[in-house]
Amino acid sequence: MIDMKQGTIWETKEMQARLRRRYRKERIFKSVGLGGLLVGLLALAILVASVLDTGLSGFRETRLKIDIYMNPEIIGNVKNLHGDAWTKQVRDVDYGALIRNSLRTKFPDAKSRHDIFGLLKLVSSDARVEIMNRLIKDRNIIGKTIPINLLSSSIVDMYEKGQILRSSDASTRKISNKQLAWLDKLQAEGRVTSQFNWTFLTSGDSREPELAGILGAAVGSFLTLLVTLAIAFPIGVATAIYLEEFAPKNKWTDLIEININNLAAVPSIIFGLLGLAIFLNIFNIPRSSPLVGGLTLSLMTLPTLIIASRAAIRAVPPSIRDAAISMGASPVQTQLHHVLPLSMPGILTGTILGMAQALGETAPLLMIGMVAFIVDIPKGVLDAAAVLPVQIFLWADSPERGFMEKTSAAIIVLLVFLVLMNGLAIWMRHKFERRW
Repeated sequence: MIDMKQGTIWETKEMQARLRRRYRKERIFKSVGLGGLLVGLLALAILVASVLDTGLSGFRETRLKIDIYMNPEIIGNVKNLHGDAWTKQVRDVDYGALIRNSLRTKFPDAKSRHDIFGLLKLVSSDARVEIMNRLIKDRNIIGKTIPINLLSSSIVDMYEKGQILRSSDASTRKISNKQLAWLDKLQAEGRVTSQFNWTFLTSGDSREPELAGILGAAVGSFLTLLVTLAIAFPIGVATAIYLEEFAPKNKWTDLIEININNLAAVPSIIFGLLGLAIFLNIFNIPRSSPLVGGLTLSLMTLPTLIIASRAAIRAVPPSIRDAAISMGASPVQTQLHHVLPLSMPGILTGTILGMAQALGETAPLLMIGMVAFIVDIPKGVLDAAAVLPVQIFLWADSPERGFMEKTSAAIIVLLVFLVLMNGLAIWMRHKFERRW
């Protein structure tokens, strides 16, 4: 018989065994939870490490210092030209011939057409533009030999970064033994340098990996998010205020609330189909424009924003409303002057998280045609544009190996934007959160 005196019931062998089993199960449960957390962190670390390992090299570019002879016979007599005549003459110069002749002078062993073509493959196609810009800045270089740091081609850049191995089979490495010998000579003379790749951050897309940049996609994402915010924020906040404060509680409002919650879980590609059917086929909004992208993403963001806004409004104590009404404020004044300002931190946090979700979306934008090859930087919401996730998709799908590091570098930029936006949301929540 068990002694029921205080404290003695826990000293029996049966209770001690039960306690040990209970504590053992608790330790197992904690270990499983901790193990799941560690596995998730390990997977995240591996993902980030692989992206950084491949993508950080995309922020560097390789340049070759080549002595270019500004042959006056090729350039022509332009010293006395001015205005449009000067501009036209400079643009019509055969800069490819200047590069070809200078490289043949540097490497006289390149005699066949195949060798000459291999020489030209050492530098980027943008080298012509770089020489033209030097001529525009100073026309006195005509007839002189000047050293110019020309952007290398993608294959040279990958070789210098170790992505193409010298020990690989010559038939698969895309760089010939003669090209390697020419690079060795340039390397021995200190003519191969690596510097920060400003082109990646200041230019639009290109068919050439070494010339491709993310500025066009970044501007397109900014304009698209601007349209999304301008549409989703006022509609979402107004809807949340009405449903939470003014709408009667009946079966119709219950049906609306259920549909809003369901829409928050609908796959994003469905919103793309909706944007395709309405904004493109009915309203004929320009395809691939930030306007149609922002309208489509606003439909996707609205449910999330409404739910977050309602939660923030609901968190305001009823005493605030009662005090405002007792002082003579109307229901609308109570909402606009008291409830809305107090709930705004939570609303803004939900808005930023919704914008971060919209920034990373790809599927709905693919459905409305924002997958086109866009070189120019968009100037407005009606211009054709790409966005960062779609740009990453296009580069990842490219057969050119040089786009591999561009893809990872663009992912790094996108992750930085997402981390900053989520960090801003966390900071705002801690900065302006009210404790009631």
